[in-house]
Amino acid sequence: QVQLVESGGGLVQAGGSLRLSCAASGRTFSNYAMGWFRQAPGKEREFVAAINWNGGNTYYADSVKGRFTISRGNAKNTVYLQMNSLKPEDTAVYSCNAPVVDLKSAGDYWGKGTLVTVSS
Repeated sequence: QVQLVESGGGLVQAGGSLRLSCAASGRTFSNYAMGWFRQAPGKEREFVAAINWNGGNTYYADSVKGRFTISRGNAKNTVYLQMNSLKPEDTAVYSCNAPVVDLKSAGDYWGKGTLVTVSS
């Protein structure tokens, strides 16, 4: 059974930082892109960031470019999202996804998500 498990969410003040982690099990995604999506209250889920199989190529939503950094662990089945300069509009449930298609479209597997709340 494939599982993606996120961790690292929480409450942070505007301007602060958080680091999200996602660990995959049940199959390897080492040859596939992985990524992050988010869904704010009352809004549709949106793409945040993605990274290709070897970490050599990344893609970000315009709203987070320059503030968020996506990376992969050495085992390639783990993906991280370093979030800096957080804003209240970043408040959302952040979900890990794999395999991401074309570095921006969601694939078949989702984690349950981790809540990030940014207070003003």
